[in-house]
Amino acid sequence: MKYKDLIAKMTLEEKASLMSGKDFWQTQDIKRLGINSMFLADGPHGIRKQAAAADHLGLNESIPATCFPTAATVANSWNIELGEKMGEYLGEEAVAQGVNVLLGPGINMKRNPLAGRNFEYFSEDPYLAGKLAAGMIRGIQSHGISACVKHFAVNNQEERRMAIDTIVDERTLREIYLTAFEIAIDEGKTKTMMSAYNMLNGAYTNENTHLMREILRNEWKYEGVVVTDWGGSNDRVAGLIAGNELEMPTTNGETNEEIIQAIKTGKIKEEVLEENVDRLLDLLFTTEEALLESHKEIDKEKHHQMAQTVAEESIVLLKNEDEILPIQKGKKVAIVGEFAKEARYQGAGSSIVNPTKLDSTLECVKECGFETIGFETGFARYGKKSQKKIDAACTLAKRADVVLIYIGLDEVTEAEGLDRQTMKIPENQIELLNALYQVNKNIVAILSAGAAVEMPWINKVKGLVHGYLSGQAGAKAILGILSGEVNPSGKLAESYPMRYEDTPSYYQFPGKEVSVEYREGPYIGYRYYDTANVDVLFPFGYGLSYSKFEYSDIQVAKDRVTFKLTNTGGMAGSEVAQLYVGCKSTNIFRPKKELKGFTKVFLKPGETKAVTIPFDDKTFRYYNVKTNSWEIESTDYEILIGSSSTDIRLANVIAIEGTRAPLPYDKAKLPSYYSGKANNVSLAEFETLLGSKVPESKWNRTKPLGYNDTIAQCQYAKGGAARFAFKLIHFSHWFLRKIGKRSTANLIMMSIYHMPFRGVSRMTGGVINMPMLDGILMMVNGQFFKGLRHALKERRKKMEGEKSKTTMVQAAKEM
Repeated sequence: MKYKDLIAKMTLEEKASLMSGKDFWQTQDIKRLGINSMFLADGPHGIRKQAAAADHLGLNESIPATCFPTAATVANSWNIELGEKMGEYLGEEAVAQGVNVLLGPGINMKRNPLAGRNFEYFSEDPYLAGKLAAGMIRGIQSHGISACVKHFAVNNQEERRMAIDTIVDERTLREIYLTAFEIAIDEGKTKTMMSAYNMLNGAYTNENTHLMREILRNEWKYEGVVVTDWGGSNDRVAGLIAGNELEMPTTNGETNEEIIQAIKTGKIKEEVLEENVDRLLDLLFTTEEALLESHKEIDKEKHHQMAQTVAEESIVLLKNEDEILPIQKGKKVAIVGEFAKEARYQGAGSSIVNPTKLDSTLECVKECGFETIGFETGFARYGKKSQKKIDAACTLAKRADVVLIYIGLDEVTEAEGLDRQTMKIPENQIELLNALYQVNKNIVAILSAGAAVEMPWINKVKGLVHGYLSGQAGAKAILGILSGEVNPSGKLAESYPMRYEDTPSYYQFPGKEVSVEYREGPYIGYRYYDTANVDVLFPFGYGLSYSKFEYSDIQVAKDRVTFKLTNTGGMAGSEVAQLYVGCKSTNIFRPKKELKGFTKVFLKPGETKAVTIPFDDKTFRYYNVKTNSWEIESTDYEILIGSSSTDIRLANVIAIEGTRAPLPYDKAKLPSYYSGKANNVSLAEFETLLGSKVPESKWNRTKPLGYNDTIAQCQYAKGGAARFAFKLIHFSHWFLRKIGKRSTANLIMMSIYHMPFRGVSRMTGGVINMPMLDGILMMVNGQFFKGLRHALKERRKKMEGEKSKTTMVQAAKEM
C-alpha cells in the first residue's frame, strides 16, 4: 500500500468514513491528518458544478461552463486527437472550478435506439467508443485531475435502471459491452470508474465479484477508484469486498457503521477496508495538487471556439440531392422551425450544462452570405399541430429559393431516466414538413437529436444535415456547413434502421419487470444489419462530403494495412477511412465484419496520401467461453477498407496463425447465432448460449415488497395506502402530460416511479435511514399502523442520536 503509514494513524471509524460522501458531491475529510475532501462533478461534455443546493437531475442551475457537443455528437468526428483536445479544455475548466473528478465520459453501448441516455454515449461499436473515450480521458487527465469512465457495465436502458437485472452471455459481455472499458483503462489510464445502477446476471454491478474483481482488478490490472452511481449502492459491505471504494452521495454515516460492524463481527477483514482506503487516498493526493490553480479564469471565447471546432467536425451531411448544399450566395432562404429560434443543443438530466454563451441561428445567419427572407416557428416545441403556424411557414416558404427546416427531438422526449417511446420525431413537425413540400420542393432539414430516428419523410427533403446535439456553438457550426465555409466530415457512429421493428433488440427492450435478456448476443447495430442482410436507411460510418475521395493500392502486412487516398473533388476536406475485418471461417459464429481501426485524413484538392492503419491485439481476437480467455482462430481474414460499413472500397485477405483453442460451441444448437438472424431468438437457444437457465423475468406478486423492489410495484402491494399512492403517482403523471407539463411528468418517472425503496434512503442523504424505511415497507406490505409507529420511533431515535452527536462535537470544541 502507498499510504500504509498514514492509514495506520486512522481509527476504524475514520477509515470507514472515507468510503462514502460528505454531502451530495464531496467526499469525506479527516482534517487532523491533512486529508481533504474531493469534489466530483458531472461533466461528460461540460462542467456541471452546482452553485446552490445540489441535486442529481439538473434542476438547480450550475456555474457557467462551456457546453461542448455531447458524446453522441463527438463520436461522429471519428477524430481521437480532437476528442483529446476537447478533453484538455474540459480538464482546464474542471481545475478552474475546483473539481477533482469529472464524471465522464460515458461509454455504454447503443444497444437500442430508444435508450434514453444514448445522447451521452459514443457509439454502437466498442472499438470506436473505447478509442474516442481514451483520447478524451488523456485530455482531461493531462491537467492532473481524474476522468471517470461510466457506467460499468451493461447499463443500456433507463427504465428501471436502478433495479433491472441484465442477462448477457459471457462472450457478448466481453466483446461488446466491456471492450470500450478495457481500452479506456489500457490506453486512457482512467483514474476513476463509475459502477452502474443495474444488476449483471444476478448481482448488482458494484457487488459483482466477477466484473469488479476477476475482470477489472485481476485481468485488467486496474488500480484506480470505483465510485457508485449516485444512490447506486445496495449492500455496502458486499460492494466494499468487490472493490467499490466510494459510495455517493452521503448516507450520513449509516453505511459507514455497516462497514464497522462487518469488521468487528469478522464478516470482513480490516485489510479489505484499508486496501480501498489506500486507492481512494491515492486519487485524492494525485488530483488535489492540480487544484492549486483553481478559480483561475479561463478564456471563454477560446473555449467557445473550440466547442465550434468540435461541432464542425462532428456534424454529418446525410443527403445532398441535386447538390442543394452548400447554399449559393444570393439565394433567398426561409428559416422555419422552433429549434432555429431556441436550439436543441444538449441532453437533459444530470449532464445539463449552463453554457457560458449560446449561439443563435437567427443571429449567426446574418454572417453567412445568403439572403434570409424571414423566420417562422412552424410548430410548437412541445405542443400539438397548429394550422396557423403551418400556414405562416408555407406563406414564407413560397417566396424562398431554399427552405431550411430545423426539426428533431425535444428535451422532454430525450432525457436521462426515461427511454423514448418511439423512434419517430413529433408528428406536428412531420405535418409541417409535408405542408412545406407542397409549396416548395427545395427543402434542407437540419436535424437535432442525440440518437437515431426514423425518417419516413426523407424523400420530402433534398438536403439533410444532422447536427446531433452540437453544444453552445452548434448553431454557427451548422451554418458553416450549410454555407460551404466548412466541408462536412462527420460520419455516423451508429446505424439508422428503416424502422424500429428492424432493430436486433426490438423484442427484448426494455426489460419491464425483473430482467432484460440480451438474446441478440453480439449482433448489435451494424454487426446485425450487415450479417443478417437487413437494409438500413443510413449505415454505420456513413457521411457525405462536398468532396469525393478515391481509395487505391491496398497492401496488407502481418501487422498493418496500407493504401492510398486521393481527394478527387474541388474542395479541401477530410475523409474517415475505416478498417473492417471479416473472419472467413464458419466454425465460430461472428458478425460478417467488425470495425478494427480507423483514421481521419485531411486532403487538399487533387492530393494523395499514403495511409497506414496498424493491427493491434483486438484485430483478430474473439472470447472463447470454453478456455475463458481471448483466442485467435487459425484461418483467412478479409481486410476491408471502407468509407462506411456498407461502402467497402478495397479488400484483401490475410492468413493468420491462431491459438488453436477448442471450439466453444455446438453449431447445431445455435442456428440463429450462426446465421446472424438473431433478432428473435428463442428462450431455449438463448439459454444454450448463456450456459444456464434464464431467471424468471416477471415480478413475484405474492411476496412482500423489499428494499430492491420499486415504487411502481406498489400497484400490487398488500397495503391499501400503497396501492392508493401508486394510483396517485400514475394519475399525476398522466395529468401533467395532459396539461403540457411534460418535464414535471418526466421527473415523476425518473425520481419516483422506478426508484427502488432502498433509493429512498440512499438518495436522501440520510434524512430517511434504513430502519425508517423498514417501517415504510411494513406500511406498504399491509401493516400500516405498525409500520407507521416503527417509522416514527426510528425517526425519533435518529433525531436524538444526531442531537447527542452535535452536543459531543460542541463539547469537544470547547475543551
